[in-house]
Amino acid sequence: MANVLTSVGDPQSIPALLRRNASQFGTVPAYREKEFGIWQSWTWGQTEQEVEAFALGLIRLGLKEGDFLAIIGRNRPYMYWSIVAAQSVGAVPVPIYQDAVAEEMSFVLRHCGARFVVVGDQEQVDKVIEIQDQLHQFEHMIYLDPRGLRKYDHTHLHQFSRVQEQGRAARDELMDELDVRRDRLNYDSTCVMLYTSGTTGKPKGVVLSNRNVIETSKSSSQFDSLRQSDDVLAYLPMAWVGDFMFSIGQAYWTGFCVNCPESSDTMMTDLREIGPTYYFAPPRIFETQLTHVMIRMEDAGRLKKWLFDVFMRQAQKTGSAILDGKPVNVVDRLMYWLGHVLVYGPLKNTLGLSRVRVGYTAGEAIGPEIFDFFRSLGINLKQLYGQTEATVYITAQPDGEVLSDSVGKICEGVELKVDESGEVFFRSPGVFVEYYKNPEATHETKSPDGWVATGDAGFIDSDTGHLRIIDRAKDVGKMADGSLFAPKYVENKLKFFPNILEAVVFGGGRDACAALINIDLAAVGNWAERNNIVYSSYQDLTSHPQVMAAIQDHVEEVNRSLMDDRMLSGCQIHRFVVLHKELDADDGELTRTRKVRRRLIEEKYRDIVDALYDSSTTVSTETEVTYEDGRKGSIKATLEIRTVPMDDVSVRLAAE
Repeated sequence: MANVLTSVGDPQSIPALLRRNASQFGTVPAYREKEFGIWQSWTWGQTEQEVEAFALGLIRLGLKEGDFLAIIGRNRPYMYWSIVAAQSVGAVPVPIYQDAVAEEMSFVLRHCGARFVVVGDQEQVDKVIEIQDQLHQFEHMIYLDPRGLRKYDHTHLHQFSRVQEQGRAARDELMDELDVRRDRLNYDSTCVMLYTSGTTGKPKGVVLSNRNVIETSKSSSQFDSLRQSDDVLAYLPMAWVGDFMFSIGQAYWTGFCVNCPESSDTMMTDLREIGPTYYFAPPRIFETQLTHVMIRMEDAGRLKKWLFDVFMRQAQKTGSAILDGKPVNVVDRLMYWLGHVLVYGPLKNTLGLSRVRVGYTAGEAIGPEIFDFFRSLGINLKQLYGQTEATVYITAQPDGEVLSDSVGKICEGVELKVDESGEVFFRSPGVFVEYYKNPEATHETKSPDGWVATGDAGFIDSDTGHLRIIDRAKDVGKMADGSLFAPKYVENKLKFFPNILEAVVFGGGRDACAALINIDLAAVGNWAERNNIVYSSYQDLTSHPQVMAAIQDHVEEVNRSLMDDRMLSGCQIHRFVVLHKELDADDGELTRTRKVRRRLIEEKYRDIVDALYDSSTTVSTETEVTYEDGRKGSIKATLEIRTVPMDDVSVRLAAE
């Protein structure tokens, strides 16, 4: 079978692609889901029947063309079917982050005016019921898992399977109506509305058309030779544009199989069982995987640790070159082959990445050291750059042209330019239609001739043609001495160390940089247990003298690496503090895609930031926190402020 299915007059909508797939290869798997420890499978033919039954059930309940249908839940075939069923009846699907608190859900549901909501389980039902008085257009909620819901008022509450049963029963009556609605769909019809993460304010509803999704899916699938025989693991938030493109756009274009894990707790086990050939993960996933590898190596026996260290040095020397097909001498190839037998192969199998043919990371910058580690194992990990407003793709790294410090070359059909201030602009078939109910923001972001401001600062390398992103344009600035300030670059270097989970660097307009640092509880807790160090909480670990000393060592190492970068050597960290709590999306400190809300953190921890820039050696603080059940509380702590000696860059440069 061809790598990518193409035909004269390509389908003009996702439901049309579903009909094509069911017709051309209806007996091959489209979805798998692990439930109660057992993998279940649905073919493309069965998927068409499931989607059709739910679409007919939605029509029977009164869902109209142009209505909005919200989807809240973890990655399950039923949830993806809900998206395509909504499209089939001419409605607009709106996926919402399942871990969003009720207040966040309220804003999105009110803003789009959703009449229907499809949810996964009782937890999501309760969230919607909590805010339903604020939702004046809300009429029906459909749930998937019936556990705990038997005694609820079912006047406007419906079980997913029951809606499908009613749809099947009304097929003769409603099928003509469904066919009419599907046939009205075209390239300009709305395919989905996805809300931005709201890093700097309220989320915006990004309207994407069938043209945006299908054209981008087509070109990106051809770029990486994606095949109907590929497998992906769908575990990232359904409300994120990346998951929508991989699990709906590209999946329906190429016909590959979407595999849904049983839960977040079993994700790594399920990843190993599926062994995806096409894999995507944001930097945080790779950071976590690397942390777990390093923890295991610390616990390993002497011989195993020695083998790991020896062959990882060999991998760092030749792994990427072999992967890219570059010349490598026979001795190094032999050593790498031996390393694959003893270390790399078993490690890739443990990570679930043995079969990966194409792997990507995006969402934010990944530390070059982390990126190089995975590529050195022989994993074809690449970077791409995009955003919701681009239907993901702006640039991507071609095979054999992978650089750790770039985000690739311009994708097919995309135009790119960088203005005088360094901000990156693009224009492509994937450019979003509009921000829903927000013409001002649409006008600010997208020009009349289709150019979109990304908000990122970068430049195109004249030697390689690759785009290099420095940081968010609003975050890039100057130090007091005029040197460049790019906090994300420094933060990524810090997060390479397994002990550091998150870092927020300040310094724009100041004489020196300072940092707030989160330790990684898994990594540091493992170290504490190995060294018989007793602790009762996260806060205990953050204040331990040996933990502080280890973090200072990491900061000093980052400073030494910055010394070698003429452009960013002024970003060395002079002072830091280890925070007494993890940054949390429920506290508003991170977005649901786990991006740092830098301005909010600077304001929330103003007392700590101020102390970093005076002569204080400690700072006492009290911080509001949100518990898992939604209750508010506070944490008090006295934090140690560490001063790190910085090298005199001007002296070193003069000596050179």
